[in-house]
Amino acid sequence: MSRPSQLLISIVLTGTVASLVSAAALGALAKAEGENVLQPANATSHWLHGERASRQEAMDLAHTGVGLVTHHASALFWALPFEAWQALYPRRSSAEIVRDAIVMSAIAAAVDYGLVARRLSPGWEMVLSKKSMVGAFASLAAGLAAGALASRQLRRRLG
Repeated sequence: MSRPSQLLISIVLTGTVASLVSAAALGALAKAEGENVLQPANATSHWLHGERASRQEAMDLAHTGVGLVTHHASALFWALPFEAWQALYPRRSSAEIVRDAIVMSAIAAAVDYGLVARRLSPGWEMVLSKKSMVGAFASLAAGLAAGALASRQLRRRLG
C-alpha cells in the first residue's frame, strides 16, 4: 500500500476514534453537570443555528445531526496534522504517541478557543464548565492516541 494511502487510512481511523471517544465523553460530562447528554453535540451546531442551539435538548437532524457531523469533521481535521506528525517519526513508542496526542489536543484547544472566531468554536462552553471542557479535550487526546495506536497495528498487519 502506498504511503499516501496509509496516511489517509490513518487519518480516517484516528479521526473517527477521536470523534467517538470525545463525543461519548462530552455526553457523559454534560450528564455529570446535570445537562442533557445531547446538549454538547447540539451546541456544536451553533455555527449554523446560533447560541440557541446549546439549549436544544431533543435529538433532531438540524441540531444533533449537524453537531455530530461538525464534531466528526473537526476530529478528522485534527487527525490530519497529528497523523502527518506521526508519519515523520514512525517508530514512536506508545508513550510518545500519547504525549503527542496530548500536545495536539492542547493545540486544538488553543486554536478552537483562542484563535478562531467564536462562531467557529466547538460551542461546548455554552453547556459545560471549564473543568469539563478540559476533560473534553483530554478525551480528544485519548481518542487521538487510541486511534493512532490502532492505526499503527493496522499498518503492521497490512505490511
